[in-house]
Amino acid sequence: MSNPVFENSPIFGERAKRTPKGYPTYPGYTPGPSGQSGTTYAQPGTTPPMQPGLSQQGYAQPGYGQQGYGQPGRIDDLEQAYRGPAAAPADTGRMTYDDVIIKTGLVIGVIVAAAFLNGLVLGANPLLTFGGAIVGLVLGLVNAFKREPSPALIMAYAVAEGFFLGGISAVFEATWEGIILQAVLGTMATFIAALLLFKSGTVRVTPKLTRFVLIALVGYALFSVINVVLMITGVSDDPWGLRTGVTIMGIPLGVLLGLFAVGLAAICLIMDFDAIKRGVEQGVPGRFAWTAAFGIAVTLVWLYIEFLRLLAILRGGD
Repeated sequence: MSNPVFENSPIFGERAKRTPKGYPTYPGYTPGPSGQSGTTYAQPGTTPPMQPGLSQQGYAQPGYGQQGYGQPGRIDDLEQAYRGPAAAPADTGRMTYDDVIIKTGLVIGVIVAAAFLNGLVLGANPLLTFGGAIVGLVLGLVNAFKREPSPALIMAYAVAEGFFLGGISAVFEATWEGIILQAVLGTMATFIAALLLFKSGTVRVTPKLTRFVLIALVGYALFSVINVVLMITGVSDDPWGLRTGVTIMGIPLGVLLGLFAVGLAAICLIMDFDAIKRGVEQGVPGRFAWTAAFGIAVTLVWLYIEFLRLLAILRGGD
């Protein structure tokens, strides 16, 4: 797994505690004898274990059958419950795909609304743009490392990230007309392609793929930091630093890196889908749909920024 939002989650992460059968453990879980959880039942022919506060006479009190489970109404209720439909995941408070889709739509919708407000209505306000970048980074790290999801903090991240994206998108659009639409279409196409590849089983999440993605992410992050430092210190005076200052066979390094980053983000999306699928199958609590939505949003924001930068480099001569 590569997305820190899923990796650091006690539910989705690879290091999450599991029951002997592979299900996630929750607060209050206590393993039973031999690693089994839940109620221990007596074997046929043996005396049931005594419960605290009950005596042997308590099991055979006169009128027990008439006043307790022996009442006709209780039997009818049990038969009705038995014949009724099985409880769905939503009925038991577990996460469902619908939960993830709805909450992801809410988070993405807030990002788009905030971006529209800052980019078009307020004209790329510098305070909101740079403030959104800083606040979004801080809240992104906070949400990524929180063990329990916080809808309020996730929505605050969406607002801050939307202000940042709206500001830089407006600047890019002023320089390269139509680049926002191209970046949005590229992001949507990549998302759909990643989802289709995951659903068809063409790309499977394996330990080898996970290690490759982790190494690639670390390497790309280190290059990005070094490139920013070179630009700030004036060592590289190119508009995009090493991305345009270095060419390979006449192709700017930024183009090759941009294509690599887009492919890497697509693989990260597939790994996000896999984490969500495992969470639904294992019956994780419904509140972790917010964690899944936040993780998907983080990857989509990164993908959109990569498309903006790649298209800007390709259209540098416009």
